[in-house]
Amino acid sequence: MRKYLLMLVLLGFVVATKAQETFVTNGTKNKIQNFYAFKNATIFKDYQTKIENGILIIQDGKVIEVGDAASVKIPANAVVYDVKGKFIYPSLIDLYSDYGMPKAEKDSKPNFQQQFDSNKKGAYNWNQAVHPEIESGQLFTVDNKKAEELRKLGFGTVLTHQQDGIIRGTSALVTLSDGLANEVVINDKVASHLSFDKGTSTQDYPGSLMGTIALIRQTYYDVDWYFNNKNLPEYNISLAKMVENWELPSIFEVKDKLDILRADKIGDEFEMQYIFKGNGDEYERISEIKATGGKLIVPVNFHEAYDVADPYEAMLVPLRDLKHWELAPYNLGIIASNQVEFSITTAGLKNQKDFFTNLRKAIKNGLSEQDALKALTYSPANFINAYETVGSLEKNKFANFIITSSNLFDEKNVLYENWIRGKKFMIND
Repeated sequence: MRKYLLMLVLLGFVVATKAQETFVTNGTKNKIQNFYAFKNATIFKDYQTKIENGILIIQDGKVIEVGDAASVKIPANAVVYDVKGKFIYPSLIDLYSDYGMPKAEKDSKPNFQQQFDSNKKGAYNWNQAVHPEIESGQLFTVDNKKAEELRKLGFGTVLTHQQDGIIRGTSALVTLSDGLANEVVINDKVASHLSFDKGTSTQDYPGSLMGTIALIRQTYYDVDWYFNNKNLPEYNISLAKMVENWELPSIFEVKDKLDILRADKIGDEFEMQYIFKGNGDEYERISEIKATGGKLIVPVNFHEAYDVADPYEAMLVPLRDLKHWELAPYNLGIIASNQVEFSITTAGLKNQKDFFTNLRKAIKNGLSEQDALKALTYSPANFINAYETVGSLEKNKFANFIITSSNLFDEKNVLYENWIRGKKFMIND
């Protein structure tokens, strides 16, 4: 008898442990776990699967079932939403964001002498612009104002990192909900990040693009030495972190199409395939960029039309800039037609509201709607090995989806609701 009582106690302990949460709630908390069913919708299960008269069932922040009315049975105790005439899409994903990141501050103290050594104290890299030990998952805080701006565009998930320095550390994958950080972080260490910009570093070196390339290559050689040397004479936190994160996807921010080719040469030398965050001019060297084998993260920050009303001012606008203004909207279509994998980012936009205006402009100039949806859902999730969690509406994935009045890319489309991990956010009534 005592044996059975002990088993019951242990069973109760296991159940209680599974239900336990690791963060404190001040006051009572009612976590409703009802089924929610959305019926009579046009559902895009993923970028290439469209379901007419569809039903989506979610529970506890996850997708339970999705399909047509003939194959999906709504549970008897479900809260049912009849969304007849409306569309449901997976929430969008942005791979290049600084959402929730503290601003990196440059040392404001005047320095009239050359600075050869790093000002960063501790067992870190000798160069201030190389800080792979920065982990965005530890820096992240929820920013409700910025989250709301992105939710209004249909985004539900972003990859965020502190955009400072040459070797920048790792990014975190987070949802755009308004809960505690514990509730919105999906993965605190997803990708490594690099650039050719030394950012807030006050150290003199590197002082040129050539020096930056040399610094990246030297750091990689140091990592190789550090990894293969069994009798290390020192401990270096920065190099240890690079060894630890070596297998993560690496995202390299560049300023133009030529920087993609420069970065790719570094990657080839060290057997590293980068994902390139471009600047919208990839069409100018698309054949060479395709040959790199790298995936792209592409902005839609098209330049506004130049004011050429005054003939003298019109003469001052370089022909190259005018041609780029004309051809930039074709960029995404050219990338897609050359079968280069890409995702789309809001990065670089002065006004977030221009995102869909510019995206529709790209669609009018050669980008298909299917490729646009793929680049906002499947591709970003796939690039960072997160497709098992987000990027489509499939069983056991997060219930991240948007409800719209019509086709997502229609000029008159209205985004009504953005559901993130099963929580509703009203966008438009």
